[in-house]
Amino acid sequence: MNKQANKRYALFLLLALVLAGSHSYAQGDAKVTARIDATKIMVGDQVRVFIEAQHNASQSRLQWAFIPDTVNHLEIVEKGKIDTVKNGDIVTYKQRLLVTGFDSGVYVIPALAFPVIPNSGTTYTVQTDSFSILVQTVAVDTSKGFKGIKGIMLVKNSWLDYLWIIIAALLFIGLAIFVFFYFVKNKKAPAPVIVSQGPVETLQEKTVRILRELDAQQLWQKGQVKEYYTQLTDILRVYIEQRFRTSAMELTTDELLSTARNHKEMHAQLDLLSAIWYTADLAKFAKAQPLPHEHTTAMEQAIQFVNNTKPVITETPQQQS
Repeated sequence: MNKQANKRYALFLLLALVLAGSHSYAQGDAKVTARIDATKIMVGDQVRVFIEAQHNASQSRLQWAFIPDTVNHLEIVEKGKIDTVKNGDIVTYKQRLLVTGFDSGVYVIPALAFPVIPNSGTTYTVQTDSFSILVQTVAVDTSKGFKGIKGIMLVKNSWLDYLWIIIAALLFIGLAIFVFFYFVKNKKAPAPVIVSQGPVETLQEKTVRILRELDAQQLWQKGQVKEYYTQLTDILRVYIEQRFRTSAMELTTDELLSTARNHKEMHAQLDLLSAIWYTADLAKFAKAQPLPHEHTTAMEQAIQFVNNTKPVITETPQQQS
């Protein structure tokens, strides 16, 4: 090892002693912590990064940091799900990242910023510290000569090598013939199909059913957050067009909310629509992602909007008699 390599390794050790372990940053009622389980890996190996964020849910909202797939020649090969733990008003979120590198050198995982929105006051940011990781290659002994690649060796085969395959094929064919003749011999006439005349599904019932089917797909739990909100808002747009006989599919968020504000029946539900579309736009267009409970809240608000706008049917005296 030459003098330059010695200096480089000594510099890394100094950085590792300063940056290793866990680092946290706190401001207001929120704080974040991050730690890694190794500061030196071989090329292709993985290091785990553990992130923890905590805030008082009664005083503020915390948005998760934007985490890219590649940063400073390091690859984030896996982003674990965000776990949520509640203890009274204190909410703690945890996530694990798997990071690897394919080029040797000293690379830095930068600080991750978490926006915090207080119920009253100015939005501020808390962030983790950065980490240095040394990625090393496998040492090669250049004192020994290189050995050539051996040629392809031919192996003689006989039919006995395929005996078990032949037996399995014969058994499969025999089983298929047996099943075919068994079902043909015991085939019965199909039972008549009885179509029941059930009640007609209303627009509100149909829309709520489609929303619950979307919820059952668990798209945001699988990381498909943008697709989840795209389908959620499209379902509501179709409902608004059919229920209130007004265009909604081609309107922007501002245009849609303006239409609702000036509509006699939708005006009372303006706060619900505003909350749903604010969360949806945050997920589809902003770098910061909504938190898990915000996904479920958006679905509950959508169902509430549909139920609140169910038309009221008044019966005339003739209908009552």
